[in-house]
Amino acid sequence: MTASTETIAEQASVNVARRLSEAAAAAPDRVAVAAPLSRDADGTRRYATVTFRELDEDSNRLASALRSLGAGPGMRLALLVPPGIDFFALVFGLLKSGAVTILIDPGMGRKNLLRCLQEAEPEGFVAISAVQAVRTLLPRRFAKARLNVTVGRRWFWGGATIDELRRRGDPAAPIANTRADDPAAIIFTTGSTGPPKGVLYRHETFDQQAMQIRDFYDIRPGEIDLPGFPLFGLFNAAMGVTTVIPDMDPTRPADVDPKLFVEAIDQWQATQAFGSPALWNRVGTYCRENNVRMPSLRRVLSAGAPVPPRVLRDMTQSIHEDGEMHTPYGATEAMPVASISASEVLGETAALSEQGRGTCVGRRFPGIRWQVIRPVDGPIVKLADVEPLPVGEIGELIVSGPVVSRRYVTRVEANPLAKIDDGNTVWHRMGDVGYFDEQRRFWFCGRMAHRVLTAGGPMYSVCCEAIFNRHEDVFRTALVGIGPAGSQRPVIVVEPMAGKMPVAQVERERLIEQLRSLGSDQAITAEIEQFLFHPALPVDIRHNAKIFREKLAVWAADNL
Repeated sequence: MTASTETIAEQASVNVARRLSEAAAAAPDRVAVAAPLSRDADGTRRYATVTFRELDEDSNRLASALRSLGAGPGMRLALLVPPGIDFFALVFGLLKSGAVTILIDPGMGRKNLLRCLQEAEPEGFVAISAVQAVRTLLPRRFAKARLNVTVGRRWFWGGATIDELRRRGDPAAPIANTRADDPAAIIFTTGSTGPPKGVLYRHETFDQQAMQIRDFYDIRPGEIDLPGFPLFGLFNAAMGVTTVIPDMDPTRPADVDPKLFVEAIDQWQATQAFGSPALWNRVGTYCRENNVRMPSLRRVLSAGAPVPPRVLRDMTQSIHEDGEMHTPYGATEAMPVASISASEVLGETAALSEQGRGTCVGRRFPGIRWQVIRPVDGPIVKLADVEPLPVGEIGELIVSGPVVSRRYVTRVEANPLAKIDDGNTVWHRMGDVGYFDEQRRFWFCGRMAHRVLTAGGPMYSVCCEAIFNRHEDVFRTALVGIGPAGSQRPVIVVEPMAGKMPVAQVERERLIEQLRSLGSDQAITAEIEQFLFHPALPVDIRHNAKIFREKLAVWAADNL
């Protein structure tokens, strides 16, 4: 191969792990990842740390050792390791090897986890000892798994350990020459509206995500981030940003200890933090009630579900006076799509949301194209078949761009329902309904699957729920429909604030009457007559914020 040919090949290669190598070259001794350990005698939290140079070299070792064992382009390897330095090193090692990483939230429960793994057909596991034990005991489910690496102690099974890979690998090994369209990972959806599906991520997807998030939010090398969702921290290493892993269960963000979260921000002087609305609800309430400020924090990000204005308000009052909170909008299949700041929400859109106008998720990212189309309950074969809707009319959102996935590789029967062909481009149906305003901002009105189809027309969950969420004793509500589509009865399921659940019948009747009065003042909720109380609405595992309305509809039908 000539020098000019090598240059062309280098330019054609796309792999987000190259950005880690660039960060290591620019600031080799800067801390890349910090993972919490025990405390010193004085109570100070200790951390294990790795620099960018160490992380880059470690992932090179792992990549070269994996390749020596047979890993390479197209091979599916399931990664099941808790957040920590090993997790980051392995993700980048797998990317550098060219293998396809299968990533699944362990919090989805053993049954769902096993089903998703089986459907993904891994050719090997890079996993902790307990997972390897389960794999070994279920050989029929994972018959293709021949390349297995244990992170921790190897018991009664074969294969290498991560320590052996590190001893065997080359710290200067080159990165696999992957192309933009080559598969990089399979990441599963939350399953909030159906079984979890495996989304195929290409190398271009990861690279574009890192670049677009960095540029849109002006994230700069040298910043320090505390991510409440581990996968978000992977972008940090590609941006030259330090990741401090919080002391929390990432599968239960609603149960985060806000004191520990704030402590880590203060100890590391974090400039950025990411979390679900459920996490920020806990942290923001703690800060407000205890008059706590986090002056180093200049950028707060939250995604997974609409963020209540009270949470936006609590958080913006708790961070640096010039800081801002942003709520990016997207999905596992397409992320990021749009974003809006807390100041824009609190200063303009929140008041309209309270009137049932939906939740404004902001303007699109530069790489995104989007349309609101007439809703279709079924496949859309080609883009020419869609009917774009005018500004202000509620319809289904579809998107395309370099961060938009092209297909599912498990539950493939969902592809015709979620993807629209447009020649060389694939459009993804977000499964969300809403509308564009005059500024071309998208207003989210709910999920397509959560429409309540009454004889008088469709009712939209987010719009209707906002009317009742204004009550001071209400934490959140869920609109569900009872009966067949086209003649459904709308029911509001109410989760009261902590300590506000009405017990006596007279208390329940009083609160129902107050809620009914709120609803009667708005045309979109005037026909809602039935209300039920629930101690804790079922929510998704990943963010603890998306309400499982399908489950609630069954529950409501049984309790009316």
